[in-house]
Amino acid sequence: MRHKITLIGAIFAILCLSATAQTYTRLTNLPHVYIETENHVAITSKEIYVNATMFYVDEEDVVTQYDGMGIRGRGNSTWNLAKKPYKIKFQEKEKFLGKGYAKAKKWTLLANAGDKSLMRNAITFLMGDFLGLKNSPACKFVDLTLNGVYQGNYQISDQVDVRPHRVNIAEQDYPLTEESDITGGYLLEVDGFKDGNYFTTNRYQLPITIHYPEDDEIVAAQNNYIRQYINDFETVLASDNFTDAETGYRAWVDSTSLVNWFIATEVSGNVDGYWSSYFYKDQQDPLLYFGPLWDYDIAYNNDNRTDRLGTSNTERQLMTDAGYGATKNWLNRMWEDPWFGRLVNRRYTEVVNGGLEEYMYKQIDSISALLQESQELNYQKWGINRRILRERVLYSSYDQYVADIKNYLSIHIPFLTTAFANKKVAEPTPPFKAEDYYYTISNADNGRVFDLYNSTGRAGDLVCSWQPLSTRISQQWEFVPVGDYFMIINRNDGMALNDPTSGTSTATTNVGTQLNTATPDADDDRQLWNLKPQGTQGYYNIINKYTHHTANQNGGNASDGTSIISYNTDARNSTSLKRLWYIIPGEEIERPEPDAIAAVEPEEYALAYNPQSKVLHFGAEMPEQLVFTAKICSSNGTLVRSFIASEPCSVADLPRGVYIISWRVDGKTRSTKLLIP
Repeated sequence: MRHKITLIGAIFAILCLSATAQTYTRLTNLPHVYIETENHVAITSKEIYVNATMFYVDEEDVVTQYDGMGIRGRGNSTWNLAKKPYKIKFQEKEKFLGKGYAKAKKWTLLANAGDKSLMRNAITFLMGDFLGLKNSPACKFVDLTLNGVYQGNYQISDQVDVRPHRVNIAEQDYPLTEESDITGGYLLEVDGFKDGNYFTTNRYQLPITIHYPEDDEIVAAQNNYIRQYINDFETVLASDNFTDAETGYRAWVDSTSLVNWFIATEVSGNVDGYWSSYFYKDQQDPLLYFGPLWDYDIAYNNDNRTDRLGTSNTERQLMTDAGYGATKNWLNRMWEDPWFGRLVNRRYTEVVNGGLEEYMYKQIDSISALLQESQELNYQKWGINRRILRERVLYSSYDQYVADIKNYLSIHIPFLTTAFANKKVAEPTPPFKAEDYYYTISNADNGRVFDLYNSTGRAGDLVCSWQPLSTRISQQWEFVPVGDYFMIINRNDGMALNDPTSGTSTATTNVGTQLNTATPDADDDRQLWNLKPQGTQGYYNIINKYTHHTANQNGGNASDGTSIISYNTDARNSTSLKRLWYIIPGEEIERPEPDAIAAVEPEEYALAYNPQSKVLHFGAEMPEQLVFTAKICSSNGTLVRSFIASEPCSVADLPRGVYIISWRVDGKTRSTKLLIP
């Protein structure tokens, strides 16, 4: 219930107001929210609402009283801060922000405690509007006093839920009937915190929370429907024909919301943008829609955590590389589709040419001017140069924090133009082709390599993983082609890798036996192995012909001597790092040249590198000789790229570091180092 109170008399600013002689006035140019809990009890829970009364003083100094409302805490890491965020719930649905906004019971009071500019969430919501994203949350800045104590500047925003002017999709019947349509709507979040009613997807291991239907209303049929729907989408995304316009993943996603949401996440540089990602499905609509945008207080270079690329400065980084969260698994798979790259580049060019940077500056300046009085009062209480959450830099004035966002955008927006244009479609791992090398077999999870636990030079030696040591030739293996399979022969004792699993087995039965070695026998299927390429990082599964099992590092343990076991072959072969292996060439196997074949010296050729364009290129007096393939490996031997010598190769997207470039001509291997600063 609400009613208005007319204010008469002078308005004066105070920081702490007496609970026994309360005066409801604005302290700055912003509206002011006064909340008084019943008996002034403290708000200590994120689950249990406390009864309260609110007095809202608008810009015209009209006071509206809301009785019978509730207030509780909200947030994850932010709930532990001194300046706390809250959720409020009215007794009846209210158009709290006026005409054109949602009519709802639940609203949020964002503290923006870790964002010294106080505006990162707001400017991102406005960027969503500029990009054309639907359902961007409303935002209105206010000052807050709780139980007579001034709390600071807060932002009123929509609760992310299903209703008109919020996530405007079909609301499902409650309770369901036999005629109810359960194809939608559903509001979902890839949620790294795994809160509430969540499940983990089968293929890419995304933790997804079902926010709507809500926990106390959803039934098994709805749960099963949306879980199966998302897993079916993932199956298509992971399939060999995922790039097909009609049968691939494109038929499952709304490309407009996908690309706009992706661009907003990358422009803001939100390192948690793929940790918490909202998306939804409407009724009788086969597409998944992305958004709304939410939780951007640590974006725009405001996170001091050291990321996977070794720096907390995100000015020149893509969040699909440096950010956190499992949604990257979907996005990086989509980047393997040339269509997605064209979509991103085309749309980003449109929004940049359409004035994105100028628009963002305008919104920043406008909000900065609006908040001047309120931010001064806020930082009298909280301090402007104290680290509260993960602030990367600390300044002594509010205007410096505002300038920091603008400086970030001035660097990051042009960077994205280049980064998107240069981002190449990742090449799938090629079929394995054995050459005259001794190879090490390195685990994708921890870099431990195939070895013999106790090399006796006899059949039956157990196979384990060990730290890579150049002195242990028992870590070196020769791959000998046998039809479509390979025998894998240990250099130390000449024995062949063997799966000793007893009895008849299928891909998922009788698993767990430790691999060993046996006297080489090309007719023994237990010694024959299929190397199945996986993904784009140069990984392979090593699958036995007889048992159909996959070589697996037991438990992912990094200790020397951990057993390599015969394990399941199933959908997780492409994602479980314990089953994924690099096959790294090492020392060349010396084989005598046949007497009848004379060595032919190659014509003159050279490898050149342009540090400005970051392009490698072979040149030769006779270009027709450039028919060989060159490989680029990281310093640890991981293959990162291969290219035909007659074609230029860009390395602009590779992280800085030392790389080894090698190629083989007329039976001889040549190599050189490349430093990318």
